[in-house]
Amino acid sequence: MSDQRNLILTIALGLGIMMLWQFFVVGPQMDKERKIRDANKRAQQAEQSEAIPKAGSLPGVEGGGAKILSRDDALAQTTRIAITSPMVDGSLSLEGARFDDLKLKKYKETLDPKSPEIILLSPRGTKAAYYASFGWSGGEGVPVPGPSTPWQAADSAPLTPQHPVTLRWDNGQSLVFIRTIALDDKYMFTITDKVENTGGAPVSLAPYGLIARHGVENHKSQWILHEGLLGVFNGALEAVHYNDIAKAGQKEYGTHQPGGWLGITDKYWLAALIPDQTETFTGHFLDRKLDEKDVYQTDFLGATKTIAPGSAFSKTHHFFAGAKEVNVIDQYEDNLGIAHFDLTIDWGWFYFLTRPMFRLLDFYNKLVGNFGIAILLLTVTIKAALFPLANRSYESMSKMKKVQPEMTKLRERYKDDKVKQQEALLELYKKEKVNPLAGCLPIFVQIPIFFALYKVLFITIEMRHAYFFGWIKDLSAPDPTSIFNLFGLIPVELPSLLTGLHLGVFPILMGLTMFLQTKMQPAQADPVQQKVFLFMPFIFTFMMGSFPAGLVVYWTWNNTLSITQQYVIMRRMGVDLEWGTKFPRLVSWLKGLRGKRSSQQPGE
Repeated sequence: MSDQRNLILTIALGLGIMMLWQFFVVGPQMDKERKIRDANKRAQQAEQSEAIPKAGSLPGVEGGGAKILSRDDALAQTTRIAITSPMVDGSLSLEGARFDDLKLKKYKETLDPKSPEIILLSPRGTKAAYYASFGWSGGEGVPVPGPSTPWQAADSAPLTPQHPVTLRWDNGQSLVFIRTIALDDKYMFTITDKVENTGGAPVSLAPYGLIARHGVENHKSQWILHEGLLGVFNGALEAVHYNDIAKAGQKEYGTHQPGGWLGITDKYWLAALIPDQTETFTGHFLDRKLDEKDVYQTDFLGATKTIAPGSAFSKTHHFFAGAKEVNVIDQYEDNLGIAHFDLTIDWGWFYFLTRPMFRLLDFYNKLVGNFGIAILLLTVTIKAALFPLANRSYESMSKMKKVQPEMTKLRERYKDDKVKQQEALLELYKKEKVNPLAGCLPIFVQIPIFFALYKVLFITIEMRHAYFFGWIKDLSAPDPTSIFNLFGLIPVELPSLLTGLHLGVFPILMGLTMFLQTKMQPAQADPVQQKVFLFMPFIFTFMMGSFPAGLVVYWTWNNTLSITQQYVIMRRMGVDLEWGTKFPRLVSWLKGLRGKRSSQQPGE
């Protein structure tokens, strides 16, 4: 029994220490880094433009010292073609044919339906410039379209899922570049570049695409989530954090097998370049310093193609810019044959659990129309799957609690002879058919399930702003109620200095259920360890206060089901719960209530 308790205590303390380290050490360090980045962002920033790449070279950024423009002023500086679809709106710059203005119509910045739409892409010259472009890398003396090229549109009609846009540019030296851009009803752009060689000499060109991001607004590193540069090369995922690429300067990934993609990811949003999946390419992750600011860039350079005189050559690429909706990402992977595109979502080490868990949650949500209820149903499903294992565990703990008086006598009898005491306890276990380690099995199984659900709640955009009931309007955010706002009665936001003391309704309920479950366990032999063990629910109550509400709902409901299951087993085995001595008034009230009901006649 002592070994079992020590093991459980070690696991609980280890988890607690990890969370405390995250809160008191890693958190402040991240805040310090964020303040430094914010200070740099307030410094003078510059309009930047990517350099025209040459065959075999890396696209980059240049410029600096220009005045920071507002988003509206920057958009007004260039001629544009409007973009509109059920999911996105914005515009395409005819200067360089850049994707630099895109908003996500389905998603708002806050829970307020009147709040602004999420801005994904912004033009050069703004504080948070973020854009993508495609082009050709030419040899010496071969003019190719660059960042300032004035493309001509065939008409001024907006780019919609029903109407592609065709752009044209003549380099004046026998090369005509024609670009057709199409958009589906979600987030995928299809870029078809055609080059016509009307001259008398062959021309060699290599296709490229790039995404550049000038700094990251309000970025805060998360140990559970990757944000930064990522891509699939040769069938393997490469993920590089912003800080890591800033230190390295650049990374190059040459592919020897067709397929792959690369881009820049946030928690919920993604901009990704998808080269021709039938060919190889060279990918790059870059960090350039401009006016003391990091400019992150990811790009690819395809194989050089020779265009004979009087002939034409075309190449098709794709550009994803939108929300990382699981079903949408999976559809693109299947329909376009994009290698491992599902890895744009950071499923983590427990991929084999997180993916199925999300699928089950999504199924239940479609069934009942509420992700909160879906979490409750998921919990019941997990409990049902683990029912036989939990039953054996609770039966073992009930036996342990039943023989605890005998164990106490043996410890008193052999308190000066630990070897003899251990032998006597083992003999007692054998006689009563008790396995002191059986109670640990459900805990080991629950740990990966707990982290997998935490991952699903934290990373999937489907959980963002997902409503439950009452005050829980966002299952991916902490319970908004607190003792400091009288549990939601006073509409005030908790000051940042008090976030560590955040105690909402559900965290308190979770702590109570955890305490009741602890009281149902066999008592620890060591009084000091017993006090520490009973103190754990209090610690976890504060820890879980800042966790997503959906996770706290799961834990509270899971504890409630566990208490019910363990109570039934203990009553069946004739084990005294000792609640009468711990909570005499409560037990007396329950007995009185039960007696009152039994004395009532039918129909009363």
